[in-house]
Amino acid sequence: MNLKNTAAEYGYSAEEINELLEKWFDEMFTIGTPQCIYGEDSVGGYLIDTGNNDVRTEGQSYGMMITVQRDRQDIFDKIWAWTKRYMYNDSGKYAGYFSWSCALDGTRNADGPAPDGEEFFAMALFFASHRWGDREAPFDYSVQARNILRHCLHQKELTGGEPMWDAKNHLIRFVPETPWTDPSYHLPHFYELFSLWTNERDRPFWKLAAKESRKLIVRAANEITGLCPEYSEYDGTPKKSPWGAGDTFYSDAYRVILNIALDTLWFGSRPEYRIIAARYQNFFKQTNFDYNNFYEYTVDGKRLERKALHPLGLCASIATASVCARTESSARWLELFLNTPLRTDKCRYFDNDLCYFALLILFGEYRIL
Repeated sequence: MNLKNTAAEYGYSAEEINELLEKWFDEMFTIGTPQCIYGEDSVGGYLIDTGNNDVRTEGQSYGMMITVQRDRQDIFDKIWAWTKRYMYNDSGKYAGYFSWSCALDGTRNADGPAPDGEEFFAMALFFASHRWGDREAPFDYSVQARNILRHCLHQKELTGGEPMWDAKNHLIRFVPETPWTDPSYHLPHFYELFSLWTNERDRPFWKLAAKESRKLIVRAANEITGLCPEYSEYDGTPKKSPWGAGDTFYSDAYRVILNIALDTLWFGSRPEYRIIAARYQNFFKQTNFDYNNFYEYTVDGKRLERKALHPLGLCASIATASVCARTESSARWLELFLNTPLRTDKCRYFDNDLCYFALLILFGEYRIL
């Protein structure tokens, strides 16, 4: 399957593309490099949230997706082995789910899950099965993927706990117990594939989930700026969480544009995505292409006092909007992103992950396997 190569359309050569894909992968996964976010122990491998010095299902599932895309089964299996050993719940109301945060030695910081980890785990495992074939447990990848998705939808009947998707509206929850969502969790392009590969009884649900998540993204994106909040009600209205965050455009929300770009790459252009992406790039022209001018914003565009914690991740997101829409600033954003090195400071984890996903999308190398 030949995917659109946006970077090539802007004049970047195959040699430049391949060199950057290899260089950034090596920097992120070679222990000891200043850009590295990967570690290993006697059990397996883990991606380190360097800002919080812990391991999260978000990072583990991202690492699995990156390594399956790059055909690195050795690292993939180490990450999955560590995840199953330390993060998997085998009893209680969270049985079948993964604890969202552990210390580097595997000690759990929490029992509850974060649904974005589960959906990335399942997709990466399906791809691993197709690329390398199933082996003995826990490397029977497709079996593991289907089990994750079964729990995501049927946790109430399986354990008495709460499912990760709302059965009535087909939308993913922020955590199983919350009747609201995170727009950046919505991956309709994954759900389209789940509807083909998961247990037959659940395939209609995932088809509807893809449809409803595309609608949610449009509802959540501001009609002037294209910005989404970190958290939202099911109708797309910004949601302030009980701990006081979430109703503004900040770190989580950067991922929404990456998601609609990948949906575009795999399943075709959509007018609503083009509009959101164009508004998004046009909004950030006010920063004069300077990372130091990235801040937290209300979704309607008011700049707040807090500076962006992950400016390189935001830059990656803005550049990736070019997959959906060409604007007068697309070339500038692409040039800025591709000519900026990965972060080396303690906040590098989130930025470097988003940057690698942006590379795969912009180069047409994020593939359905």
